[in-house]
Formats: sequence, structure tokens, C-alpha cells
Amino acid sequence: MTETYNIAGYCRISVDEELDRDNVSIENQKAIIRDFVNRRFPGSTLTFYEDRDRSGYTFEQREGYQAMRKGLIHHQYDILVVKDFSRFSRRNSRGLVELEDLRDAGVRIISIGDNIDFPNDDDWLKIQFQFLINEMPVTDTSKKVKNVIRRRQADGKWLCAAPYGYIINKQKEFEVVPTEGEIVRQIFDLYNNQGWGYKKIANYLTEQGIPTPRMSEQMRKEAAGEPTSRKTKAAWAIVTVQGILDNDFYIGTFRQAKYTRAKINGKDVKRDEDEHIVIENHHQPIIDYRTFATTRALREKRSTANYRGVKKYDNVYSGFLFCGDCGSPMFAMSRRDLSAAYTCGTYHRRGRSGCSSHHIRVDKLDELLKIYVRRVMEHSHAMLEELNAELARQDSDVVETEQSADHLAQVLEELREELKATKRQRIRDMVKHPDQEELLAETYDELEADLQKKIEGLDHQIDMLSDKRNTIIQAGRAAKTAMEVFGDILSKETLERNDLELLIERIDVFEDRLEIRLHSDVDTLLHVNQGDIAVNFNSGAENSENTLIQSSKNHEDKVFRVHVISDGDPLEIYTEKDGGVIFRKYSPMGDLQELASQMCESVSAATGHITAIADRDGIIALHGAPRKELLDKPNSPELEKLMEQRTNYLYKSGDSPIRAALGDEKYRLGAASPILSQGDLMGSVLLLLGENDQPLLPGDQELTRAVAGFLGKQMES
Repeated sequence: MTETYNIAGYCRISVDEELDRDNVSIENQKAIIRDFVNRRFPGSTLTFYEDRDRSGYTFEQREGYQAMRKGLIHHQYDILVVKDFSRFSRRNSRGLVELEDLRDAGVRIISIGDNIDFPNDDDWLKIQFQFLINEMPVTDTSKKVKNVIRRRQADGKWLCAAPYGYIINKQKEFEVVPTEGEIVRQIFDLYNNQGWGYKKIANYLTEQGIPTPRMSEQMRKEAAGEPTSRKTKAAWAIVTVQGILDNDFYIGTFRQAKYTRAKINGKDVKRDEDEHIVIENHHQPIIDYRTFATTRALREKRSTANYRGVKKYDNVYSGFLFCGDCGSPMFAMSRRDLSAAYTCGTYHRRGRSGCSSHHIRVDKLDELLKIYVRRVMEHSHAMLEELNAELARQDSDVVETEQSADHLAQVLEELREELKATKRQRIRDMVKHPDQEELLAETYDELEADLQKKIEGLDHQIDMLSDKRNTIIQAGRAAKTAMEVFGDILSKETLERNDLELLIERIDVFEDRLEIRLHSDVDTLLHVNQGDIAVNFNSGAENSENTLIQSSKNHEDKVFRVHVISDGDPLEIYTEKDGGVIFRKYSPMGDLQELASQMCESVSAATGHITAIADRDGIIALHGAPRKELLDKPNSPELEKLMEQRTNYLYKSGDSPIRAALGDEKYRLGAASPILSQGDLMGSVLLLLGENDQPLLPGDQELTRAVAGFLGKQMES
């Protein structure tokens, strides 16, 4: 007869470990424990206790553990089972004391992942060593999270809480809830098209009796027969509406690691956006990218003004027009007997003693913007063809990048298993040969350090590939939206305010000219990163089309000269006197020495090879070799020739060696990737080999390509 037991299963997850759910999620832990008990102790009872958002450094603040402990001490349970001892405790000294207390109370403790059955397996040295490992701080949570996300994406298993508008279906994928999705779209519409603020939207949703996100979640649990204890409010909160409008999850973007903690049980601190873990096109969107881009533009504008909400956008250009002479906002004229127009605000208040009228009609402003949009589209056939070609290649580029990432992830997993096996073997050898403890420790330290170095390098390569994938998707999405905006503008009789929000920063109206300043962030719509193509409205001032004639019955026709100013767009469009259009790209390297040095240090640490970054003239950054040997040295003719080919290079056995610097005979080129910005060659990322250096690993060139792509994007921005 099989002996049965009363078993307690304990699961814990901390705030920081919430980001690493594939390894330590409550659901994952329960599944592992349940499977183990069914196999080892069939017929036994299993009761789970759990602690969410609780640190492993203390026992006192863990309500679930304390409740379970009472049962263990009073012999309600015979065995305690955990996934591994890191779930039990991450504090070496305190954890060992607690373990001994449970043992003295007659409790048997099993750690599945550590293969420990205590006290049946009374290997105290092994247990001490495991607790010591568990206490070691996690040094790079972000990298671990990204690997977990990629594995989940490949497996289709997602154990995250779903934002409002979504549920997680049986396939562990985010699925849109039709009714909630419609509410989300309504919120964006009220904000974008009706001009409502957060408070007005929140009050409206409450008055309509629409369930809040918490209420909706509770209703689903009740329908599924799950217990619910959380109290919910029927009123929508302003912060809830704001959070929905600010969440790019609704355009299919999966974003994590938005917050961090400086210390255990400390306050959450916002991370910079470039530190977030981002996966584009991860799930079905509820709104399109253009809607979200419009919301973002409106939120930025309203946050800088005393916005109190508007009923409708009658005065489309209000807030965009300013007097070029006195700087006053332009005043909207609304007389029924006159065309809609604007005049200087100072002139409106004080007459000619303050300023002149600067009168400009709305229909002429609409006409002006349409002229420029039409000109860009009509004279950009080659650019549009290239754009379409790049968009067609987008899917294949994404697939190729994902395949490379999957390969590296497989290699990474193998290295991690090797590291685990090394740690286990270390324990065995130290137990068998205690007299050689010092020698064994030194040997295994070197082995583990080497494996850890390779793991960190592969982590970095995977990060780079993930960034490349996201960049491709973002570029294509922005390019498609730009074409949509252009088409809509040309098809409308009168422009809408949202069109302006996406394009215009301000318009300065002088008596004889207009200066139109585009958004500094206008490249989110008009910038096509793929294929090094970008578009804007920038046109020269010499062409006759850069004039705008405003006819008048009672006065002489008013003629404006027009300048369209774009802040920092990589590609500028200029018009020639004969009507032709010039696409001129110019993106100098700039002062990137500091960033280049950091990248060199990172790549060198990841690959174990000398890393250099060269511009068109010479080496500007170096790590892994004495600076005086290569830094600031001119490029060799061989390297210059290779760079001009704009192709990736990988040294193969039998190839003639290529020297990086002029006059250098010590180092040969192992790998090189060109740095391209807006189609221009800016430099190259180099891996150098000494006489006795080990050959490059398969993923090393992928790393140089990723770094080169990253630097190219930095120069574009």
C-alpha cells in the first residue's frame, strides 16, 4: 500500500521577480509542485500557500508563509514542498535557521529544483551552498526578463495581467473583449475628436453606468466561479482614463520593466523609456497607430497650456498661429459676413497703436498645407517606390531577425544548463575532496566566470536583435501612417485640428510672409527609417509656389512668402527654380565618442575580443587593446575599401589579413559592420584579432551588426 501524506506546497514571488514569471510565477510554481507530488506521493493531499509581491529576505511580512508555518509546527502537514529554496528564502543565515526550526518540529522539506530532501538527505554543506547562491543579488534583471519574454512568445505562454480591454485566453494569448474594446475606442475618440479632458470622460463613463476595469475583472471572476474579495468602486477615476490614453499596449505594443526599485520593499521608480522591455506587434491592437499618435500629440500640447476642454474645434488653427512681429497669439474672427480668418491678438485689443492686423484667412492656410503635401507626394515617386519596397521587405526582415534571436536563445539556454551543471559538479567535488577545497574553488571560479561572460555576451546580442526587430516594425508603421495622413489632408475640403496636431508646431504670421514650423517629433509620422528614406515638408523659398496670394475686394491683394521649417529631419526636400525637387541627405557623425566608447566596452566584454569603432577617417573608440596603438590612427586603405563596399565582413581561414589602422601590423580584422545613417556611410564597428586570439564565435558578427545599426539610428535622431 502506498503511503500518503498531508503536504503543504509553498509559492512566492517578489515585486522584482514578477518580471521573471517564466521561472518563478505562482502559476508556474504550482504546476511544478503539483506534478511532483502526483508522481512521488500519489494519493496524498496537497494544500497550497502563496505570497505575492513579498521579498524572500524576510519571513515576518509573508502572510501566506506565516499561516502555513502554524500548520507545519502543529503537525497539520508532514511535508513542505517548494519549487526551489529561492522561493523559501533568499537570506542565507535566516533561511538556514528557519529550515532547522522546521526540521526540529518534525517537518520534511523538499526542494524540487535543488534536488534536496531534508532531513532525509542531510547534506548540510550542499544546502548551505545553495542558500549562499540564492542570496547573491540579481545583477541584470532586464536581460533575464527579455529572454523570458522571448521564450514565452515562442511558446505562446503569457502569464501577465491583462490591461483593460483584454483577457488572456486558454492559449495564453491576449484577446480583445469586444465590449471593453469599444469603450477604449470611445475614450480615445472623446479625447481626440470631442476635445474632452480626463475628468469629463471619467464622469461620462460613470454616468453611463459603464463598469470600471476592476468591476469588469471581478464580474469575470464571479462568472467563472472564482472567489473575489477585493472591493471595487463604481466611479471611473481620472488616473484610469489617463492611463488608458497613455498606454501603447492598445496599438499592439508589449512593454515591460517600466519601473524599478532601488531597494527591497522600496518605492517604484520610473525607468527611462530606452530601458523598457518592448515587443512591437505582440498582440491584436484595439486602436490604430495614427489614433495613438494623435492622442500623444494632443496630450503634449494640452499639458503645456491651461487646457480646460473645448466643445468642438471650430477655430482649427487656434493655438498654432502667432503674430510674427509682436508674438501675440492670433485672434479668431467669426463674423458671418466674412470668411473665417485670424488677426493679431494685440491688434484686436489695442488697434494700430499695438500692432498691425496680420490678417490671414483659414482657407488660405488650408490651401498652403495642401500645396506642400501635394508637392511632396507628386515629386516623390522614387521615394515612394523605395518606401513600398522597404515595407514589402519588412516581414522577411522581422522573420530573419527572430530566427537569429531564436538561434542565439538556444545557445544561451545550453550555456545556462552548462553553468548549472558546473555548479552542481562543484558541490560534488568539494564534498568528495574537502582537502582540495581551495584549489577546486579557484578552478571552478574560472570556469563559472568564463561561462557567465559568454552568457552575458549572448544576452547582449539577443537584446540588440530585439531592438532591431522593434525598429523595423516601428518604421513601417510610421511610414504607413504618414501616407495615410497625406492622403487624408488632400481629400478634405477643410483641414481638421487633429491633422495640425500631428504636423504643426506653430505658424508665425508676418505681414509679408509665413513661417511654418513643424513638430520636432514630426519624424514619428513622416520619417521612414527603413531604407534610409525620410520625408518632410521642407522646401526652399525661391520657387514661385512658395508664395500665397490672399485676394481682397477693398484692399490690394496680400502676397505672402512662405518658409516651412523642419527641426532636424534627416532628409530635406528642396525645390529648384525649374520646379524640380532635390532630396538631400546629410547626417554627420557628430560627437559620439562617449557613446562609441561605451559600446566598445560592452562588445569587448561580451565577445572577449578587441573592439573598435571607426569613422570615415580613423578609429575614434577602442577597448581591449592599448589606446596608443590604435586610437586616433588613420584607417588603412584596405579598411577604407572594405567600408566603401558597405557590406559585413567576417574573417575566414585562408583570407588575406586586413589591417584596421594605417601602419599597424599587430592586429588583423576579424569582423566589421558598416554604420549607415540615412543611406550615408558614417563608419564601421570592428572586432580585431591578435596573433594568438581565439577565432570568433558564430554570434559575434551579429553583435557588430546590431551595434552598427544602433549607432546609425542614434545619428539619425
